[in-house]
Amino acid sequence: MPYCLGLQTAAEAFRSISLATQFTLAVVIFLIIVTIVSALQKDGVDSPPSLPGPSLFAIWPFFRRRYDFLNWGFHATGQNTFRFNLLGNNVVVVSGESARQTFFTAKGLDLTEGFKILSGAIPMVRGVTSDLQTRRIQQIHKRLANVQRHDRLSELIPCILEDSRRLMESWGSAGKFDPFEKVYELTFQLTIRSLSCTEIADDPVAVAQLKKLYDELDTGTTPATVLLPWLPTPAMIKKLLATKKIYDIVAKAIKDREQSGVHHNDTLQMLLDSGDDRLVVVGFIMGLLIAGARATGTTASWLLTFLGGHPDWRNKAAVEVQKLLSASSSDPSQPLSKRLASISLETWESETPVLDSIIRETTRVAQPHTAMRRNLGPDLYIDDKLIPSGAYVIYPFSDVHLDPDLYPDPWKFDPGRKEPEGVPYSYVGWGGGKTMCLGTRLAKVELKLVTAMFVLGFEHDVVNASGEPMYPLPTPNWNDILLCRPPQGSFSLGYTKTSVVL
Repeated sequence: MPYCLGLQTAAEAFRSISLATQFTLAVVIFLIIVTIVSALQKDGVDSPPSLPGPSLFAIWPFFRRRYDFLNWGFHATGQNTFRFNLLGNNVVVVSGESARQTFFTAKGLDLTEGFKILSGAIPMVRGVTSDLQTRRIQQIHKRLANVQRHDRLSELIPCILEDSRRLMESWGSAGKFDPFEKVYELTFQLTIRSLSCTEIADDPVAVAQLKKLYDELDTGTTPATVLLPWLPTPAMIKKLLATKKIYDIVAKAIKDREQSGVHHNDTLQMLLDSGDDRLVVVGFIMGLLIAGARATGTTASWLLTFLGGHPDWRNKAAVEVQKLLSASSSDPSQPLSKRLASISLETWESETPVLDSIIRETTRVAQPHTAMRRNLGPDLYIDDKLIPSGAYVIYPFSDVHLDPDLYPDPWKFDPGRKEPEGVPYSYVGWGGGKTMCLGTRLAKVELKLVTAMFVLGFEHDVVNASGEPMYPLPTPNWNDILLCRPPQGSFSLGYTKTSVVL
């Protein structure tokens, strides 16, 4: 009886306080319960060792300094596999050749579930970009493959080059810029062109607005918005508002197209002609726009930075593109964008070994990916360590891409380095096993076209804040999980336009 009275009194006291205080108290109680439950969990004989210290201490470094945090975890446990908790989510980190093979081939490890919970940087609209049925996800993947069909991609090449010409001309004849702003802006435009619709791609104001909104999603992604999405923090409110505005822009473009009856040869038309329902169309555009722009933008920004600091490879790339132009049937008096557009897709894909090696080396040293999966069951073992059903598994690409045994002097940009032989998944820049990047073909074509335009249209180098040639060159920051970007303002690309007409 006293216990009942005590609970009743506590309940009445709880109801008497303000809603804000109730909410704050509920969050505190929740965190205390999670901390106690995590502390009571013991490592089994076949469980990965746990990180030392309270689990709450892992949250900030996992999201803000992930590269350093994961390296510390391997060092602190002395193992190539360890685990920690993110507010009740059991996360296992794996490394090494054997673990890498299992990670990329195990059937029960699901990418969609892992990325949704541990990343949180994709705009989430219930039923549109989240909670999609497997059938709809497969349909979106099928449509992305259709975008990259030979005929469709061949038709995109002149559009990509024209967009590149327009933006590059806006840079002027000489100056300097931050590649993570100007080059990223360019690749965002190309992604809009390739994966959305003509109406948006042809409207610089709409493109700029979308880029601003997606940037807000990036900056608004905090540990709280990922792990406590129901908590109305200022960052979460900002994300929700940005997501709603993105949805409105995309939905309006779809509605306008349907009502106008005007057909365009673009991705939106392909989606509508395929008879896809509205959820698939909106989800495809909203999700893939940012997924494609982030990865391609990061690679393009670093690629041109590396070429600016390695004139030998810059010259090799220029010579290779010049050879393609010489072998084409283009009129030398035409602008560069028109001449490059005359080169076939087959040629871009099969006769550019220098560009291929530059792209591969850039994605090796400057793509800070941490692959994320969730074990949907049954329980499995990685290196004799139990990965229970429901647990999250992550594999940092740095484990293989920055391994000095596979890549001597791993931080050095060297497209001519010999590829490791006989080592499974020694390069996973575009994924591996059953989960390869579905937009690889489009991304590589975009990167080659932008590089070709830039190395023939401009001379450039890497300069410091004072405008002087920079040495040593900037190093990718793997703690920046989106762009691998060094401190803002620490360097720029100085450029001078050549006599070539873009």
